[in-house]
Amino acid sequence: MTFRELNLKDEILSAIEELGYEQPMPVQEKTIPFMLEQTADLVALAQTGTGKTAAFGLPVLNMIDANRKQVQALVLSPTRELCIQIANDLKGYSKNMRGMRIVPVYGGEDIRTQLRQLDTAPQIIVATPGRLIDLIERGKIELGAIDFLVLDEADEMLNMGFKEDIETILERTPDTRRTMLFSATMPKEIANIAKRYMKNFEEITVGTKNSGSENVEHIFYVSQARQRYLVLKRIVDLNPDIYGIVFCRTRQETKEVAEKLMHDGYNADALHGDLSQAQRDNVMQKFRIRNIQLLVATDVAARGLDVSDLTHVINYNLPDDVEIYTHRSGRTGRANKKGIAVSIIHSKERFKIKDIERMLRKTFIQEQIPNGLEVCKKQLFFMIDRMENVEVSEEQIETYMPQIMKQLEYLSKEELLKRFVSLEFNRFLSYYKNAEDLNLPERSERGERGERGERGERGSKPGGRVRLKMNVGEREGIDPKRFLGIINDVTGDKSINIGSIEVTNKYTFFDVFADQLDQVVTAFAGQTELEVSEAKGSKSFEGGASRKPEYRSRGSYGGSESRSSGGYRSNDRGSDRPARTTASANGGEKPWRNRELGDRSSRPSGGSDRRSSGSSSYKGGSSYKKR
Repeated sequence: MTFRELNLKDEILSAIEELGYEQPMPVQEKTIPFMLEQTADLVALAQTGTGKTAAFGLPVLNMIDANRKQVQALVLSPTRELCIQIANDLKGYSKNMRGMRIVPVYGGEDIRTQLRQLDTAPQIIVATPGRLIDLIERGKIELGAIDFLVLDEADEMLNMGFKEDIETILERTPDTRRTMLFSATMPKEIANIAKRYMKNFEEITVGTKNSGSENVEHIFYVSQARQRYLVLKRIVDLNPDIYGIVFCRTRQETKEVAEKLMHDGYNADALHGDLSQAQRDNVMQKFRIRNIQLLVATDVAARGLDVSDLTHVINYNLPDDVEIYTHRSGRTGRANKKGIAVSIIHSKERFKIKDIERMLRKTFIQEQIPNGLEVCKKQLFFMIDRMENVEVSEEQIETYMPQIMKQLEYLSKEELLKRFVSLEFNRFLSYYKNAEDLNLPERSERGERGERGERGERGSKPGGRVRLKMNVGEREGIDPKRFLGIINDVTGDKSINIGSIEVTNKYTFFDVFADQLDQVVTAFAGQTELEVSEAKGSKSFEGGASRKPEYRSRGSYGGSESRSSGGYRSNDRGSDRPARTTASANGGEKPWRNRELGDRSSRPSGGSDRRSSGSSSYKGGSSYKKR
């Protein structure tokens, strides 16, 4: 099928042909005829980057009267960036339609500019919910006569807390309007809005409902939590042409990871909620033109990001919700291109991978963390490919060739290549020469004890577990739920697995895995009133322990607290809580890209930004005070 078979106006067809549009994408092929031929409302489910703007924009433009100077269509989007992108796309589609005006309105820009743009009523307004309501209350926008309402990225708008704003806007629109709701997923809230505000709607699904893009390959690496950053560097070095987003859980972690990458010579920058709009625009512009190769971002900051040719999305931490994973992975593999979604997980987060596999109906592939030899080989041949395909400017270099040939005439072809490769590659080879194996050792069926022998309390293998105690208990009002809140707050890391919590009058006893012990102890070392120490004589240290607790990550997808076999799960998702950096965060591996290989001993300082337990407020809403 071609766009000419969709019965669009000639002005629209000529514009999109100039833009290079030839054949409609699946979501366009399904929705455009429906909108032009039917009168019912529409719920369209399709992944981000599958051509949704044209899917609703082309039929809306086709049905609007350009001679009628009145707002006839409203498009709602969750973010400023997406709002601008949609408006620009619609202007491109309608550039041959005389009299058609499209105005975007969004926060983060001087409202006086937008007020002037609205002095003459446009036919289409593209808006973010907050700024639209502001302009409605100022009497500058009237929605009583609109014929078409589009909710783009509806699930994202709900995730961002716009439910009440959307309902307020919907109540200001006439009952005679046609509503088009576009979403990547179909959570219950979307279904409720559709039932309440849409009439006789048709649901069109491209792909499988609540599924990921078919063009995305999902892989994961298993590592110790404290080596997560080293694994990230290995992944990036194994993919020298990578162009992607690294997703972190908190804005503090985003800053730290981006700063480490930049310090280590990688072409990276951060995108988080602490940036001003001007700073955000600057980072995004550099990323779009590929001046930045890696963008480190939180989910909130990356919403509305519209970059179509990402090669990778990397989950530095798995998100708490499967729908967030869907949105993250959907940012690669767009426009029929292949993409890779990579997750770095701790050994006890495998159940999260299983949850996501089940929800997306996808199979995830576990890959071994690449060793130094594999990375070097990939980088070397990437460099050779670049040399082979480099564009040679004969005019500019011809002047210098006689002198170059004379100076190097004593070298054979083989010797010349060896020297060229060595010049570019020696430091890289030296850096990875003795690089450690970051893969976790395989556990036997009977389990492994730590490397320090029979008790194994400080062994580095993930099978060992350690019994600790904290100097607060029932007399301070501690229960398992509040205790997990303390762990979340002080460590700032949801991948730490807590098991077999026992609260007594004076103490709280709990188990952690040996490879996460140092991280917990270091985090609490900076506390003035909270003390964590070994629980001497606990059976958890003994090889023959009769009770093995079930360890579960506290950042579960279930969203509710449960207790099972001695393990606890908390629904505390810890939004943008600062992450803590321990002394072993980078494992001492200095960057090869810095070209400075002499000093391999630097570590990021740990123990900073600790909160006093006497004033911290944990999940449950109240603070405790040590007596």
